[in-house]
Amino acid sequence: MRWFQNLKQQKLLSLSLMVFTLSVGILIGTLISGSVSAAKEQAVAPDATPLAIPPAASNPNEFTKLAKMVEPAVVNISAEVTAKAPTARRRVSPGDEDEEGGDEMEMFRRFFGQPGQGGRQPNARPRPREATGSGFLVDKNGYIVTNFHVVEKADSIKVKLSGDDKEYKAKVIGTDWESDIAVIKIDANKALPALKIGNSDAVQVGDWAVAIGSPFGLAATVTAGIISATGRDLPSAEQFQRFIQTDAAINPGNSGGPLVNIHGEVIGVNTAIATQSGGYQGIGFALPANQMAKVYNSIIQYGRAKRGSIGISWDKNQKSEVLRAAGVNNGVLVTQVTPKGPAEKAGLRAEDVIIAINGKTIKNGDELVAIVAETPVDTNLKVTVDRGGKKVDLSVLVQDRLEVFKDDERFARHRDDVELPTKAEGTPAKFGISIRAMSAPEKESLKLGDERGVYVTRVEEGSFAAEIGVQERDIIISVNRQPVTSLDDLRRVQGTLKPGDAVAFRVMRPIPGAANRKSGEAGYQTFFAAGTLPEKE
Repeated sequence: MRWFQNLKQQKLLSLSLMVFTLSVGILIGTLISGSVSAAKEQAVAPDATPLAIPPAASNPNEFTKLAKMVEPAVVNISAEVTAKAPTARRRVSPGDEDEEGGDEMEMFRRFFGQPGQGGRQPNARPRPREATGSGFLVDKNGYIVTNFHVVEKADSIKVKLSGDDKEYKAKVIGTDWESDIAVIKIDANKALPALKIGNSDAVQVGDWAVAIGSPFGLAATVTAGIISATGRDLPSAEQFQRFIQTDAAINPGNSGGPLVNIHGEVIGVNTAIATQSGGYQGIGFALPANQMAKVYNSIIQYGRAKRGSIGISWDKNQKSEVLRAAGVNNGVLVTQVTPKGPAEKAGLRAEDVIIAINGKTIKNGDELVAIVAETPVDTNLKVTVDRGGKKVDLSVLVQDRLEVFKDDERFARHRDDVELPTKAEGTPAKFGISIRAMSAPEKESLKLGDERGVYVTRVEEGSFAAEIGVQERDIIISVNRQPVTSLDDLRRVQGTLKPGDAVAFRVMRPIPGAANRKSGEAGYQTFFAAGTLPEKE
């Protein structure tokens, strides 16, 4: 048995030796491999020092503080609009060029962002499209200022707050196409942050300016620049638009967002850009905050911008030679007096030169508009005119601008911005329609001698009006036998109703194929569209 133990010990020794040899080999191989690898890595840049990332440390400056202060009150707006069927008329879009090669600098106000859309067949059924814009909270109760063109003709409006993925349904409180301002409201069931309004009269060229919004749908985008100019009058601007110009980057989707100063105060509403490409080229325009605030205050009181007027027209680009030829140094030469308007009733004539109002010298049309538009309706103004070299004082009663120019086609094109898509304040009744006033020619063609009637521009899907058969292009003559000639009339009737009440619209509707049968008059049928207001909405 001894020989067996010797054999066992020899095998054990041999196995141990093999394991030891293998381990040494692996260790040597690892060291050599590591050395070769390290040599290879160091061979790329043997004299380089690895970079060290320091601990995160905040280094705030004035812009970071401003962004944190303002961003929570800036919102993203999505407006769904049902596209109209294409027409033969070509519509210039941002970036288009005409056959001559395009304008050297194309101005456009409507620059909210739109997702890319594929080609569409000419007779394809119109599909809803969604456009994005910006806005900002001015009241803790959810009131938001944006551009009119962002929400114009929108079938639905949704708002996203900063840092909140929830979408809030918004309703239109009122709009003003002449300043391109709209006020909308959301119900968030909580107090919301609101921006502080600055005095835009204090803005100077060279001041810092920061724009915040959602360019191309990228929410909470902050860009900075300076004020490039103030009081900028653009060829395409409306009567009440004099812009602040800035080189802060503004792009499609910024529309309706705030332009703020270095203190975080709103000094303007981003409204337009000048561009050849459709994008940022260093020239952006914002409606001054002071003008916005006046429009906002009027909208929350009346549902629209209510301005005074005396019913005159003049050349916006009036040359100094015209005044010199009239023998005066300053003033406004009247080119036209609105028939039956306040000025005509007071005796003012075409070719009179308005040189003063209430004793204050008038230098140009801007000063004239500023005074008259802000004068309360039904207030008398002492208007001094130069008539053939003689001074004549006239007492002119200021009236509502929309009433004075109700037959003017410039206003007729925009009357459908007066909407009644939701219930009137303080009443549970809801019709779900949008309307506009009718022009004198329209009433004349329909033989509406009593001047009744409002034109239906939109019917909200699933609304009470839709359920009882009211359609676009209908003319509502009365509601529950009460004459309707304006939005205020309809609101007044609406305010007396409650769920469960019966409602009867007297409606005129065009008869298909009846147009142009006699003297260019359209054929209409008159009927009652009636129903019971639902108990619950």
